[in-house]
Amino acid sequence: MLKSEQPGDGENVLPPDLCLIPAPLIANSADWLRVTLSCIGDAVITTDRNGLVTFLNPVAQELTGWTQEQATEGGGVAIERVFDIISEVTREPIESPIVRCLRDGVIVGLANHTLLIAKDGIERPIADSAAPIRDVGGETAGAVLVFRDVSDIHAQEKVVKDAKDYAENILETQREPFLVLDKDLRVVSANRSFYKTFRVDKDTTEGQFVYDLGDGQWNIPRLRELLEDVLPRNHAFEGFEVAAEFPAGVGRKTMLLNVRKVFRLGSNSELILLAIEDITERKQAQQGQRDSELRFRRLFESAKDGILILDALTGKITDANAFMCGLTGTDAGELLGKELHEIGMYKDAEENKESFRELQRNGYLRHDHLSVRNQRGERVEVELIANVYHEGDTLVAQCNIRDISERCRLEREVSVQSAALAAQARAKDEFLAMLSHELRNPLAPIRAAAHMMRLQERGRGLDANPILQQAREVIERQVANLTKMVSDLSEVSRVISGRIRLEPRIVDLKQVVEHAVQAVAPLFEQRKHSVSVNSCAEPVWVQADSTRLEEVLVNLLNNAAKYTPDGGRISVGCERLRESGKDYAVIKVRDNGVGIDLALLPRVFDLFTQADRSLDRAWGGLGIGLSLAQRLVTMHGGTINAHSDGPGKGSEFTVRLPLLSSPLDGTKSDDENRPGIKFRSQTGSVDESATAVRVLVVDDNVDLVTMLCGALRHKGFIVQSAYTGPEGLKIAKAWRPNIALLDIGLPGLDGYEIARRLRADQVFSAESTAGGVEFAKPASRIKLIAITGYGRADDIVLAREAGFDGHMVKPCDMEKLEEMMAAPGLSM
Repeated sequence: MLKSEQPGDGENVLPPDLCLIPAPLIANSADWLRVTLSCIGDAVITTDRNGLVTFLNPVAQELTGWTQEQATEGGGVAIERVFDIISEVTREPIESPIVRCLRDGVIVGLANHTLLIAKDGIERPIADSAAPIRDVGGETAGAVLVFRDVSDIHAQEKVVKDAKDYAENILETQREPFLVLDKDLRVVSANRSFYKTFRVDKDTTEGQFVYDLGDGQWNIPRLRELLEDVLPRNHAFEGFEVAAEFPAGVGRKTMLLNVRKVFRLGSNSELILLAIEDITERKQAQQGQRDSELRFRRLFESAKDGILILDALTGKITDANAFMCGLTGTDAGELLGKELHEIGMYKDAEENKESFRELQRNGYLRHDHLSVRNQRGERVEVELIANVYHEGDTLVAQCNIRDISERCRLEREVSVQSAALAAQARAKDEFLAMLSHELRNPLAPIRAAAHMMRLQERGRGLDANPILQQAREVIERQVANLTKMVSDLSEVSRVISGRIRLEPRIVDLKQVVEHAVQAVAPLFEQRKHSVSVNSCAEPVWVQADSTRLEEVLVNLLNNAAKYTPDGGRISVGCERLRESGKDYAVIKVRDNGVGIDLALLPRVFDLFTQADRSLDRAWGGLGIGLSLAQRLVTMHGGTINAHSDGPGKGSEFTVRLPLLSSPLDGTKSDDENRPGIKFRSQTGSVDESATAVRVLVVDDNVDLVTMLCGALRHKGFIVQSAYTGPEGLKIAKAWRPNIALLDIGLPGLDGYEIARRLRADQVFSAESTAGGVEFAKPASRIKLIAITGYGRADDIVLAREAGFDGHMVKPCDMEKLEEMMAAPGLSM
């Protein structure tokens, strides 16, 4: 075959001798030529020097769709019409190679991707070439075109390409790195996982010697051993372990190499497929497991408790540590295969089985008091804790056994001592009760005698003896002191013995402070003390027994009055405090009296502790009051602390109690049981709890509740709040507010249902009026106002039907809200 002068992918299909036949010879041998060209397997078309078709062999006629007669009619058809070709890629027409042959007198071969369009429109991929036909004088007398249909070849190439793409896609999706090497150990290709795992670039990898990859990190002796020694003797090798250090970001890796030799299709060239499995983490996990097993065995053997491992199905001992062997006085081999009752831990096999069934059911078992037999047959008291878990595929039970012999002995001693102390405490209580009774007996007639002396003085008028009057006052004062001491003695006895029971309720701490101040007021006046009371503007709610809490404050105020010289200053403060995320109510009693010695401060709340806080000990006592105060505060879940900078520098006592955000308890507040009290706050306003209007605010928006409650309290209302429907209903039924401001969309119970339930609890009478139905409102009827985001006409109707008196849409105007709260009728 002749080579084309135009570069192409294949060889020319033109017979080499055809282009050398002189034109006259061809003309004289036309029949011979036609027979020859008709017999070859390629399509052949000849033209004259003008490019007009002179001949088509049968193959050419079949491929072009032109017959010999059609193509040569009228002296011949132009070759471009019969041989119509376009680019397979661009679909643009391509110049016929005949044209160039005739123009330049050269052999022409087309590039790939040429399509022949037959007369009937059918397109076929072809391979072709053209050559000039010269006469004897060397002039171009015509041209011959030889071409063939390459559809089958293209189809085969596509199959091969699809198979290659399929294989490459499989390799690309494979999670393990993969390399393909040629027989010279140069990289043919690699998958994406290889480039990503080992951080190498594709452009610098393909064609490179495998040992030179990266910076030579693949020059691994074990890899060389595999590729140059092991593999030549085997067609494939699996599970070849290699370890190597790679650059930063990759690190040291342990890999399993699977290698196979294959041959390319259609050739004898050899390929080496290298699959790389990264087993670094697996090796680390295996090593970690071995280390863990070693640590466990060391802990197992060195533990200071007995450890038994049992088969969780049979209950038989499979392992025992050294401590357990020492506890029982046996070797580990003697314990293996036994059940727990056989070493004395249960009285018999049945009790052992029942306990083990419980362990299998719950996976956990605990016995505080069991026993085991030692080698001497003695019983050692033990504690047993057992757990069931998997050890590989085996279910085991681990029993931790602790020798509690010493602990049991101490417990028995403590029990005996506790009984003795309890007897002593009972004897002490009986003594205190008897002492209190005996001391009160003489005090009663002494007080009566003093009273008689007062009556005698009143009868005598101005003639009363001043010495006797002074004596009588001394007697009365000291009788009062003795009575207080006896009461404190009895009280502390009840607190210590647990006979005092608190009756906690929701109380306003400001009111408790006021009552305590009023109780001690006579003593303040007698000593001419300046007393200031500073309280929060809003109620300070706590859960407390108001009587006992008042008793605490009276004790503190009495102390301040007693140990502050005449004309001294005493201050009482009630405030809120937030500390470590919690809210507290704090009461502080401060004086500028004799102070407390720093050495005494740590013991000031101890029972019967009494320091000589003044040189003449004019105010002695038993040292019970502060101890009693501390115990009562502790019973309320609070704390009490004392502070002083030393003698002569005054003292400060601080009581701290858990603060409630609002009265949420089902019981009524103590404020409702008090008479009307006027108490000066920090703002100077007067709080009239007996006459103020009670308002309940229920909304799940905490910020809205806070703001609305603050505004209402500033206006003089008594306010409680709730954030859920059930909580709001509970407070409303217990507290019975005058007005309830309810949201509609509440968690747990909506506003409509709250209104319906509250109305169901009250009695109504309905009277017909021209305007419809008007509700008669009893004095106890709660006024219900809906404050909601629902503002349609239907929503207002639903609110009225549920029993609401008013309806406001958020955000509400405070002035309009106050008008609605004050309005006597419906405000819909």
